[in-house]
Amino acid sequence: MRKYAFGVDIGGTTVKLGLFETDGTLCDTWEIKTRTENGGAGILGDIAAGIMEKLETAGIAPGQVEGIGMGVPGPVGADGTVFRCANLGWDIFNVEQKMQTLTGFRTKAGNDANVAALGEMWMGGGKGYENLIMVTLGTGVGGGVILNGKIVSGFNGAAGEIGHMHVRDDEPETCGCGNRGCLEQYASANGVARMAKLYLKEHKEESVLRSLNRDAITSKDVFDAAKDRDEAALVIVEEFGKTLGKALAQVSCVIDPQAFVIGGGMAKAGDIVIEAVRKYFVEYAFHAARGTLFALATLGNDAGIYGGARMILDD
Repeated sequence: MRKYAFGVDIGGTTVKLGLFETDGTLCDTWEIKTRTENGGAGILGDIAAGIMEKLETAGIAPGQVEGIGMGVPGPVGADGTVFRCANLGWDIFNVEQKMQTLTGFRTKAGNDANVAALGEMWMGGGKGYENLIMVTLGTGVGGGVILNGKIVSGFNGAAGEIGHMHVRDDEPETCGCGNRGCLEQYASANGVARMAKLYLKEHKEESVLRSLNRDAITSKDVFDAAKDRDEAALVIVEEFGKTLGKALAQVSCVIDPQAFVIGGGMAKAGDIVIEAVRKYFVEYAFHAARGTLFALATLGNDAGIYGGARMILDD
């Protein structure tokens, strides 16, 4: 195996790149702007230019590079075909072939959540476990499935889209995906904030959350208040934990992972998130799965580049 590999995490605003040694040592990271104009036509060219420039400045010969692994914010087929990425302006094309043509390096691509999950398995909160599900709790709810150390992307590239599991029939508001009652509407940062605003509107008890501008309440406000034993906040966190815990119990009946790794911005609240979810997971899970490990992700925004590098090393 050659000494170096690149991991790339493509986001709607910036692209994060990492130069790795193939033993997992991160040598350097940098970011470039994601140019989404003209249907994102310049994105891969910018990435290729950034990689070639890094090789030159670092004095690394192309023959020392194993390849490039990329996380893409959308569904990616097993052959590297991207099935539209709205945030990037991309339609349907083979991103692996295009990047290989631009750089001459072997390239692998996957959905960004799945690739981040692979990174956490390799060097993060899931290290030591080859069967895991990463749950990302941010603006939405994402998921990545790793079985036997490999990404499971599914036939349509949509495996791990747990945020759009249907969990409620009585939801009047529409999810971003167009359906109603999706997990994302209750377990994401936006979902927790939304539940808090509805709760304060419908209930009258005292709460520190009432001292805030109701329209500006965030999930961080809710978890901070719950840590201080604010009763309203505790009710909201309990509802969050029940909804996500029950959903993951259903997921475990299909996947039966060794571990759930919880990441994303909401995971910064720490153990209160884990405990709220695990409590209800244990209540609803099939008896054989009740001991499944819950752990916090540790790589933060670097998970995607770690996963990209690992993906090309596994190929």
